[in-house]
Amino acid sequence: MSGQTDYPGLDEALKALASPQRREILRLLGAAGGPAGDTSCCGPGEVCACKLAEALGLAASTISHHMTILREAGLVHGRRGGQWVYYSIDHDALYAVAGAIASFTEVDARLAVTGKR
Repeated sequence: MSGQTDYPGLDEALKALASPQRREILRLLGAAGGPAGDTSCCGPGEVCACKLAEALGLAASTISHHMTILREAGLVHGRRGGQWVYYSIDHDALYAVAGAIASFTEVDARLAVTGKR
């Protein structure tokens, strides 16, 4: 057994996902642009740092710290616009992480993501 996965950033992604606040940030980003998403200041599929800070009740510096970790793990993208940074989720990276986890038990990645057998 090699101990390798098909997703080279898995360790960093799992460390990023270990934080409940970062998982909540991903949930908020995943809802962006949908029925629950507030796009009044953001583009489709994006959430600005100000909205994340407001939704989570965290300081802008704390949001910045969490977003740096998520960006470095490759799970989100950031786009600067004026004084704010607008974030979006990297769906391909999350699917890759889910697939890598599913491979531990040789379960097809789609099963892990959809929960269907």
